Amino acid sequence: MGERYDVVVVGAGPAGAAAALAARRGGARVLLLDRYDFPRDKACGDGIAAHALDVLAELGVTGAVDGYPPLPALRLVGPGGGTVARALPRPAYTVPRQVFDARLVAAAVAAGAELRRHTVRRVEVRADRVVLDGELAAKAVVGADGAGSVLRRALGHPANPDRHLALAIRGYAPALPGPPEQLIVTSSARWPAYAWSFPIGDGRANVGYGEVLRGEPLTRAHLLDRLAALLPGTDPATVTDLRAHHLPLSTHRPPPGRGRVVLAGDALSLINPFTGEGIFYALRSGALAGAAAAADPARAARRYADSLRGRLGTHLRHSSAAAWLARRRWVVDGAVRAARRDDRVYRSVVELGLGDGRLDARTLAMIGIGVPAAARGVARRAAT
Repeated sequence: MGERYDVVVVGAGPAGAAAALAARRGGARVLLLDRYDFPRDKACGDGIAAHALDVLAELGVTGAVDGYPPLPALRLVGPGGGTVARALPRPAYTVPRQVFDARLVAAAVAAGAELRRHTVRRVEVRADRVVLDGELAAKAVVGADGAGSVLRRALGHPANPDRHLALAIRGYAPALPGPPEQLIVTSSARWPAYAWSFPIGDGRANVGYGEVLRGEPLTRAHLLDRLAALLPGTDPATVTDLRAHHLPLSTHRPPPGRGRVVLAGDALSLINPFTGEGIFYALRSGALAGAAAAADPARAARRYADSLRGRLGTHLRHSSAAAWLARRRWVVDGAVRAARRDDRVYRSVVELGLGDGRLDARTLAMIGIGVPAAARGVARRAAT
């Protein structure tokens, strides 16, 4: 048998770097694998919420957003055209993934993880170890290898079906005029769908458009047309570095692992169905996965499932309920109106969409959604 490690982490994005950091803090010998050398680009909105920085602080990582100005506010435009713009409870940042991910990988290496460029193609789970490509053995493996996860397929779980999978396109364009704020413009024509513009601070913004798949193919031309329609100040001809990517939504998650193999981040379909945010989920789930793999390799999946349920379980139920309610455009318009009237509602919506917040009865009452009895029952159960 080839090289042996305590924990091998497949995928060195935020989930994988967090897993490597947490496993190292648990005293494990860690190998971190990725298909690419760093720095490398990654299709994403590049938005870093304060909740993500909380996880990094717990892992001892500082400086991940250094050099990038804080974005103090978020502007949300509802499908009907109503707008709410308020200060965020805590500022967010826009840091290109080429920079952000490389910083996290550097932190994992500095903490003692070994980094190697390698594409995993074959996974063999044995009673006492997991063997990758016949040459790398680990007591436990963390699959943090994204929406097309090899580890997820090895566990027998298919990709998310339509309505639980979104497609987005992202690029960089001159920042729109106005105050520095995150902008999200939802679409009435192709709901659930939205465009975004997140200023970076260097005169550019990360811009993009995405929508939930519903059984019909979406072309690059369609995505760019919708981007231009929702962000009139953005000329697609000036958008550079365009890349499309799938977003596996958390409304359809596979089991978090089996035995010595666990999944984190996009590989576990941890994308907020309400906003498309995934970096906080990636960091939080990666940290929990790495800690479980280091502490109890033979029962890593059970330990991880328990910790994930305790830390995110209630929030994930609430976000799924919110996404179900938000399929109705008028519910989102009601939420925008309520958030414009009441800062507490705005904060609840932000916490639910960017962090690990929950629905609450007051927020639902302020929205005044007037949904049918069955929908009210779902919302009440989620809020308890």
